[in-house]
Amino acid sequence: MEIKKINVAFSDDRGTISDIFYKSNIEHVAIIKTNDNGRIIRGNHYHKQTTQHIFMTKGSLIYWYRNQDDNSPVKNIKVEEGYMVSTPPLEIHALECLEYSEFIVFSTGLRGGIDYEADTFRDKIILK
Repeated sequence: MEIKKINVAFSDDRGTISDIFYKSNIEHVAIIKTNDNGRIIRGNHYHKQTTQHIFMTKGSLIYWYRNQDDNSPVKNIKVEEGYMVSTPPLEIHALECLEYSEFIVFSTGLRGGIDYEADTFRDKIILK
């Protein structure tokens, strides 16, 4: 797991430009919006080959994570608007949204369209 603040790269009287990725191989992009009806859990899975980057554009979430072959306690970090958390392969991850949230998921590997489930494994649940 890696978390970073996305900073403004360029600013003038028209507004700002913030680079999310530069010279990166991104194969899939999805926009996810949660319902606004309390605690929403997403994820609770891992990928063997896919790397995901979750960029928060609205709201916040608690990102729960642990390596797939690790039995240590599950860790978590709060991801707020303007931050991006990256999920490497073999990291079980779950997203706990406590409010309405919007985020963009950038992926490398099998993660979009008809391949959505091809690299998703749910045999170890870390958040109920």
